[in-house]
Amino acid sequence: MRGKQYHPQLKLTAPWEKDAGYGRRLKTYRNHTKIIAQPGIVMKVLRRKRIVLFIAYFLLLVLTMLNLANYKWTKEPQQCNHQMRGTTYQGRSDIRFLYRPSLAKKRQLVYVLTTWRSGSSFFGELFNQNAEVFFLYEPMWHIWQKLYPGDAVSLQGAARDMLSSLYRCDLSVFQLYNSPGGKNFTSLGLFGATLNKVVCSYPLCSAYRKDVVGMVDDKVCKKCPPQSLRLLEEECLKYSTIVIKGVRILDVNVLAPLMEDPSLDVKVVHLVRDPRAVANSRIKSRHGLIRENLQVVRSRDPKLRRIPFVDPNHKANKKDGSDYHSIGAMEVICDRTSRTLRTALNPPSWLKGKYMAVRYEDLVENPVKILRNIYRFANLTTNHDIESFALNMTSGSSSSSKPFIVSSRNATQAASAWRTVLSIQQIKQVEDYCHHSMAVLGYERVRTTGEAKDLSKSLLTVSKL
Repeated sequence: MRGKQYHPQLKLTAPWEKDAGYGRRLKTYRNHTKIIAQPGIVMKVLRRKRIVLFIAYFLLLVLTMLNLANYKWTKEPQQCNHQMRGTTYQGRSDIRFLYRPSLAKKRQLVYVLTTWRSGSSFFGELFNQNAEVFFLYEPMWHIWQKLYPGDAVSLQGAARDMLSSLYRCDLSVFQLYNSPGGKNFTSLGLFGATLNKVVCSYPLCSAYRKDVVGMVDDKVCKKCPPQSLRLLEEECLKYSTIVIKGVRILDVNVLAPLMEDPSLDVKVVHLVRDPRAVANSRIKSRHGLIRENLQVVRSRDPKLRRIPFVDPNHKANKKDGSDYHSIGAMEVICDRTSRTLRTALNPPSWLKGKYMAVRYEDLVENPVKILRNIYRFANLTTNHDIESFALNMTSGSSSSSKPFIVSSRNATQAASAWRTVLSIQQIKQVEDYCHHSMAVLGYERVRTTGEAKDLSKSLLTVSKL
């Protein structure tokens, strides 16, 4: 036994039965569930896990709050409206709208609501001559030409949609009314373009300067290079005031969707004139208004009973036929004017503070005073040159000259010319159509031919507007 060296039997121990450093074993059960000998180590690990979980929860909470704040900022209605009012409407699919500079000044949009032969060409010049105004003359003319012979009332929606595009400086709408296979529209292709100070002045043309007051000679402007609508759109975006004059919107209620649109700030200047003077001027201009007269007359209600147009003892002729359409159109025009006036007398929220009526007779009687009132309403500033222009154009020595031409004339005399030209039957016909609007606007009716021809008696009273 002594000669043999003793080697104790080695016993392998499972790793989970070892204790760190001292060889002590953990007491185990048959199911190998361990009883922790040192709980301090486990608590330390748990504390670390708790800290990590707390930090993760805190970061998640912060990120959630940031996302909620960002969502609220982008969806807040007031912020949205403010943004839409301060930037150009991007309703077109054309990607170049994304890169257009925003206006530094809030844009004022003005629509001159009027009808044919109400002095609207001269009235439009009061804005056309202002260097701060982007002015468009009768753009809806293109709709009526393209959709002829549609009736006037059925074309109201198309006219309003065109205005919606033009007030956003989207002139591509003109292409909708181009002839099939025709050339693309240019700056000189717009109706009335050769009398427009924007089109005929720098930078689109070198013929005129926008800041110099004076009528444009259409023969001079016709020599200007035709520019693309894209360049005209870019010029439009430079202006903080856009004014459009039109005679093809017959009722202010048609404009309600535009005036309720939070992305637009539209005001309406309603130019009115004695309907008997309008009828007289329409008769004088009947050859230039053949299409327009027919389109308006087509909107008449066939069920209404009307007084005879001419004296039964009078022998009818071709001229009476032309006069019939000229005066017959007054039925539709005055009916729609009455609707506008009823709305203006009890204005809804979308019209309050955004409507101004101007009588042509008051304008030509006191042009400087009325001009200042109009400019104040449109947030524009008048100057000596424009006031002198208005005064000179209404105090010329001549009477009314060719229709559709703006020139210096005795506007007061022209305003009452109907009293010596129209027959009493024609006067009665117009008064029958327009009695409501005449009563609201302060135009007195006449009883006899002698009363109509007595120019010493004024037929103007105070307007109810």
